[in-house]
Amino acid sequence: MTDSSLPDAERLLGLYRTLCRIRAFEDAAEEASRGGVAAFGQTAGGRANVRGPLHLSTGQEAVAAGVCAHLRAGDWLTSTHRGHGHTIAKGANIESMMHELFGRATGFCRGKGGSMHIADFSVGMLGANGVVAAGIPIAVGAAQSMRVQGRDAIAVTFFGDGALNRGPFAEGLNWAAAFSLPVLFVCEDNQWSATTRTAEMSAGEGAAARARAFGVPAVAVDGMEVVEVWRAARELVGEVRSGAGPRLLHAKTYRFKGHVSVDPAAYRDASELEEAMRGDPLLVARARLVEQGVAADRIEACQREARDEVAHALASASDAPWPAEASAFEDVQDIGSGRWFS
Repeated sequence: MTDSSLPDAERLLGLYRTLCRIRAFEDAAEEASRGGVAAFGQTAGGRANVRGPLHLSTGQEAVAAGVCAHLRAGDWLTSTHRGHGHTIAKGANIESMMHELFGRATGFCRGKGGSMHIADFSVGMLGANGVVAAGIPIAVGAAQSMRVQGRDAIAVTFFGDGALNRGPFAEGLNWAAAFSLPVLFVCEDNQWSATTRTAEMSAGEGAAARARAFGVPAVAVDGMEVVEVWRAARELVGEVRSGAGPRLLHAKTYRFKGHVSVDPAAYRDASELEEAMRGDPLLVARARLVEQGVAADRIEACQREARDEVAHALASASDAPWPAEASAFEDVQDIGSGRWFS
C-alpha cells in the first residue's frame, strides 16, 4: 500500500531535479566569485566574474524545493540575503540569474541588484534582501494587498534563525495573525547567525514557540529531508490558501559553507560539518528515489542536465553586455525637480 501523504516517484524526481539545479548554480556562482569556473567547462582566467562575497544556500536546498513545489505563479515570495535557492525554486530563469550576479545589463535587475537583491516579479519572487528579517513585513504587506484586492493567492516569506531576534519577525506575526492574512512564514534554521551559534543568543524554544504565542499554528520539520518539507508544506500551504490564516514552518537545516563565500567558517568544529554533510539533501533524496525504483540513469540525468544548464548560463553571462554608463542614473528614487518648496 502506498502512502498518499508522500510524493510519487515522478514528483520526487522533480523535487530532486530542483535540488540539483540549486546546488549546481551555487557551486558555479561560488567558483565564479573566486575567479574559476573550469569545472563547468568555462575559463575565467583567474578573474572573479561575480564581484564581492556571496551568501550561498548550499545544504539548504530541501527547504526551498519542498515549499515552492506547492506555490503557484500568482503566489508571492520574499527571500533573504541567502536567496538563490528560493529564486530558482520559485521558477526564475537561471540564465537571467547568472547575468544578474555577473552585473550585466541583461540580468533581472539590469545588473544592479546582484546576489542579495535579486528579484523576478514575473514569477512572484519579490526579492532577496540584504537586511535580516526585512522580507517579513514585505510579505505580510503583500498578503494584506491580496486581501484588499480579493486575489486567490498567498504570500510566503523565508527568513533565517537570526531573524527571530529582530523586531520585524514579531511585528509580522502579530499583523498577519490579527488580520488572518494568507501568509506562510518559513524559518530556514541553519543554526548559525552569521558567525555565532544561534542557540547561544536566542532565548526560548525557537520559531515555532514564538509563532504559537501569537496564535499562529506552527510545524517543525527536518529541513534536510525534501520529502518531509514537501509533506509539511503541502498541509500548511493548503490551510493558508483555504483562508485559515497565517502558518509557520520551522525547518531545521544546515549551511555547508561559511556565512559568505570567502568565510572559511573556522568558528565551527569540523566534525559538526562532517556530521551535517552525511545528511546532504541531495544524497537523502537520491536514496529515496532508489527506494522507489527510479533508474540510476534518470537520477544521474538530473545532475548532468543541471550542470549543463548552469554551464550555458555561465557562458551566456560572460558574453552579455555591461550596463551603459548612463544607466547608473536610472532606476533610482525620483526626487522631481530637486527644488525645495516653502
